[in-house]
Amino acid sequence: MATGTVVLGAGMVGVAVAWHLARRGHDVTLVDRRAPGQETSFGNAGIIQREAVRPYPFPRDIGTLCRVLPNRQVDIRYRPLAMLQSAGSLWQYWKHSAPSRYRQIVPEYASLIARCLDAHGAMIEAAGAESLVRRDGWLEVYRSQAGLETCLAEAEEDAARFGLRYRALDAAALAAQEPSLGEGLAGAVHWLDPWTVADPGALVSAYAEAFEREGGRIVRDEVEELSAESGGWRVTTASQTLQAESMVLALGPWSRQWLSRLGVSVPLFPKRGYHMHYASRGDAQLNHWVMDAETGYLLAPMRAGIRLTTGAELERLEAPPHLAQLAAAEAKARALYPLGERLDPEPWKGARPCTPDMKPVIGPVEGQKGLWCAFGHGHQGFTLGPATGELLAQMMVGETPAIDMQPFRVERF
Repeated sequence: MATGTVVLGAGMVGVAVAWHLARRGHDVTLVDRRAPGQETSFGNAGIIQREAVRPYPFPRDIGTLCRVLPNRQVDIRYRPLAMLQSAGSLWQYWKHSAPSRYRQIVPEYASLIARCLDAHGAMIEAAGAESLVRRDGWLEVYRSQAGLETCLAEAEEDAARFGLRYRALDAAALAAQEPSLGEGLAGAVHWLDPWTVADPGALVSAYAEAFEREGGRIVRDEVEELSAESGGWRVTTASQTLQAESMVLALGPWSRQWLSRLGVSVPLFPKRGYHMHYASRGDAQLNHWVMDAETGYLLAPMRAGIRLTTGAELERLEAPPHLAQLAAAEAKARALYPLGERLDPEPWKGARPCTPDMKPVIGPVEGQKGLWCAFGHGHQGFTLGPATGELLAQMMVGETPAIDMQPFRVERF
């Protein structure tokens, strides 16, 4: 008889699910074609975003749509063929972004975000990964006074509603915090709650090592077939067959194709992104993670150098990279901070798994006994992985989840 659990996907979400199950005494095998933390979890901005209580909606105002339409922006670019292929999902994304519906989604989404620091904290301690983490927040920088004031108004509202902490920085206070930034900035919002990570892939790897110390097993292999069988699930890889009572799909943007093979449809679509690391010129130093909010990129002082991460690209998952967006972000970034030479042989490309209602998919699949889902976290898989792992493990072992999980069920689509 099949026993134990197979978790498919060794990104932040999958590793966290596996760790929480192992801590509860489950026999867990974690499977991925790559080493833990080497796909989307490797290339993100490295912020555990406690302040991110508002998911990214589809732009609906005419001004933003007109700005994006020429397809030359840093924060968002699109490929018409990819948009046509994802038309149904994007149409639903547009509908869920309507003000009335979005107001309902925010508190549901925020219920997950509120758990991110405690959930990461437990795993950081278990992994002995304190050296990778800073707890001094990050800076959302604005070039215009109008943009800064709009952000501050939202920050004040969110602080009162969701218990967030922030500081308003005028131009002089920002210059004191970050003297190497260029001139002409209006100021910034200093988000005080988030934690930042100097090497996101290394943090996931440390979590995976903690999972192994709990008795878990990691299989690095290509998955070829999934099938239900009496009493459980069969996972066929390139080199072996695994049998388990339960199976967790935590394959990020690849989850849709595997669920489809099992007869389950989810409207998942990818938002791709790029990064590159740079040296600093002269004695310039970046003290915090800095987002150029009105342009749409982020600079992060990481182990590998200053990481520049781009906004979103609506493109097919496996399409070749398009590097114009990164080049445009780099040109803007060089005017903000004295970036030196590129340090990576080539740009990194990854894909965020997104859902039309901006909420992840967490929970069991009706009619598929022993099949569980943990994907669709959009821009916040790195932030929400440990919270998702804890909640899904609670559901799988029959504990009462710490929050209401109905908003995240697979069947809502």
